[in-house]
Amino acid sequence: MSQVNETTTSVTEFFIVGFPGLQPKYYNLIGALLFIIYIAVITGNSLIVVLFVTERSLHKPMYIIMLSLSLSDIGFCTVALPKVISRYWFNDGYIGFYICLFQRQLIHYFGTLNSLIMMNMALDRFLAICYPLRYPVLMTNRTMRLLIGFSWVTAVIAPTISLIQTVKLPFCGPNRIAHCFCDGSSINQLACADATITNLNAYAVAMFVLLVPFSFIIFSYLSILVSVLRIANAQGRIKAFSTCATQLTIITIYYVPRFVVYSTSNIPNVKLLNSSQKISLVMFYSLLPP
Repeated sequence: MSQVNETTTSVTEFFIVGFPGLQPKYYNLIGALLFIIYIAVITGNSLIVVLFVTERSLHKPMYIIMLSLSLSDIGFCTVALPKVISRYWFNDGYIGFYICLFQRQLIHYFGTLNSLIMMNMALDRFLAICYPLRYPVLMTNRTMRLLIGFSWVTAVIAPTISLIQTVKLPFCGPNRIAHCFCDGSSINQLACADATITNLNAYAVAMFVLLVPFSFIIFSYLSILVSVLRIANAQGRIKAFSTCATQLTIITIYYVPRFVVYSTSNIPNVKLLNSSQKISLVMFYSLLPP
């Protein structure tokens, strides 16, 4: 196939299917449920933003991380949910070709951003527990703002690499996206050419984005565990563990489902989930507020 044919597309819009196999009689119910989730996420995270802005006592590194997670969550839900809600309430699932690619870029951008924020969270706890006397000097508000700002800027790199690969594919016929929003693998499946290499490259990028921060997180919490076990006072150990419990829960919920979804989508002969289960899992870990 010539290079011209490989980069030419005749598809002008896609259709967001949502949950494959869902009967029409449940459309209004699912639309209402997603709308309630959207309002709850926006309201809850907006309250966190307002509290941070109005309460000077919250201007600390850990709360800067929570603020960033809240803003990211607002951004993701605003990008992902309105179209699928419209699809179920008004049967308006059509989305322009380039708008879909833009949504795909933002979906993966916020996913990458959250992974980097989790790494900053682990770094903060690592310094706080392993180097408590030096923590106020090593982790100032300015330092955390720089780290978070760097995360917001660099999070665009990985999704852009995958997007460049996607736009090179020809789209000449199928346009029904079996997902609740435009994501890389769902779009690539509709290409009129073999997208195996593109999918493998996207998988490699996704694993890099997940595994590099996750490896640092594992190192950080293992170091924290060693430091905590050295504390002679039992009450002190409990207090140290309690400061990390919430973060560990967030990190587990964030990473484990993603590894399952990416692996079952891209590794041959690994089919632990059907399409509806996979989409449900994606929506769960994407919409569950941090």
